[in-house]
Amino acid sequence: MTRRTTPLSVQTALSGKRVLLTGTTGFLAKVVLEKIIRAVPHVGRVILVLRGNGNCRTARERFEKEIATSSIFDKLREEQPAYLAHFFEEKIECVTGEITEPSFGLHANKFIELASRIDVVINAAASVNFREPLDQALAINTLSLHYLTALTRVANAPLVQVSTCYVNGYNRGEMREEVVSPAGAPIPRHRDGYYDVETLITKLTQKVEQVKSAVRDPKLLERRLTELGIAESNRYGWNDTYTFTKWMGEQLAMRGMVGRSLTIVRPSIIESTLQEPAPGWIEGVKVADAVILAYARGKTSFFPARPEGVIDIIPADLVANSILLATAEVLSDSVAHRIYQCCSGSSNPIRMGDVIRLLQEESKRHWKKYDRLFYTEPKHDFRVVGNATFRLMMGTMRAGVSMWSGIRRAFGANGETKAMEKMRTTQTLAVTFSFYTQPRYRFHNKSLLALVKRFRTHDKVLFPVDAKLVNWADYLCRVHMTGLNRYALRRKEAKVVEVVTPPVSVAAETAAPALPAVEAVQ
Repeated sequence: MTRRTTPLSVQTALSGKRVLLTGTTGFLAKVVLEKIIRAVPHVGRVILVLRGNGNCRTARERFEKEIATSSIFDKLREEQPAYLAHFFEEKIECVTGEITEPSFGLHANKFIELASRIDVVINAAASVNFREPLDQALAINTLSLHYLTALTRVANAPLVQVSTCYVNGYNRGEMREEVVSPAGAPIPRHRDGYYDVETLITKLTQKVEQVKSAVRDPKLLERRLTELGIAESNRYGWNDTYTFTKWMGEQLAMRGMVGRSLTIVRPSIIESTLQEPAPGWIEGVKVADAVILAYARGKTSFFPARPEGVIDIIPADLVANSILLATAEVLSDSVAHRIYQCCSGSSNPIRMGDVIRLLQEESKRHWKKYDRLFYTEPKHDFRVVGNATFRLMMGTMRAGVSMWSGIRRAFGANGETKAMEKMRTTQTLAVTFSFYTQPRYRFHNKSLLALVKRFRTHDKVLFPVDAKLVNWADYLCRVHMTGLNRYALRRKEAKVVEVVTPPVSVAAETAAPALPAVEAVQ
């Protein structure tokens, strides 16, 4: 591959280009879209593929109601209202389609016509429900890559695929920007470098159909498909269905883009923005926030984690900038497959114990500032414990709750007690998130930082990606807590954490959007 000798430029590379962006009903893609509008005004067009729903028949209606109204655009609405309105009207094209269907559910001629209008595809659509039923996770995170790469081939356009650092699964150690080998059952590797997952997908699909034919009750079916997803993920070397299906999506992307330009961008745990468009902007409750919220509402007081482990958190605006640098590169350079990890663990690590300490100290000192997060003063401590201690504590709690429930039933009392709710919430959070709070590896981003050096000085300033910019005490205690309180949570009237299935197959809901949330199907 021949490298350019002149510096790269995002504005130059994207000027006049037509960018298809998926996932804009979700968190990260909104940050990407806002940054394009604000920093790349001469982009040709941004094409959004959105499916219709019960409230919005067309993609344009859905854009106007669910995306254009987002607080992500508040800065632009305040500073450049006419420009924003013009961009929405003239440069946002909405296509009503479904990326999980062949040809996006469009007639063949419409699909080909869409492809003729595309210069580059950024796929930020995903389900980040860690315990999604297997059929849904496969459709969104894996099989959609068949249809997206088909589009790029017809369009002769490069693809930027947004993945996750956690495709590394149960591997341990230093995780670098390269194709991930499965840590579990063997999967054959193709001579072109990717893993051949077609046979595996066929087997998984057959198992899904067997479950569907055996179970008729919708709720039980959802549980069985969730359990199947977790079991198969564990078997092949991943902790949950999300990371397993995202890894398979990477393999299909590499397979579908052989001989064409592909960049995979892997963020770690994405949290609120560091600086742009506003410090602390966030939508929904993310990984770390679920535990913060449960602690704030007195729903839990301990959690399994490794205090000495490096937890890899990255602000959303640094991820969006990484995606746009990668997009400029694929439009400017010769054909290649590249992998970039957007992370903090190698350049600016923070340990899990320090995160807990900082957040707890801030909560106790300034809880009144966070009126949507804290309803009363937090007087109890939050403890992180090892797995063995956690199991012992849960066993003791379960025995106490069982005894108290028996006494209450003997006196004719029904309904769930606070102790029962606390036990179920703690178990739910542990089952869903404990893998991410007990890190056994560290992510590296040497290639991403090398990419930055290839850009003009102006772009390095306008599109920062280096986690060294993050002052963790300031970010966690001022920026993130404020943003979580302001943007992610509603007022006091809503319920906080509701466990809607038994602990063996959990799905939690919060006052904010569902947790774990669907990041963006489209």
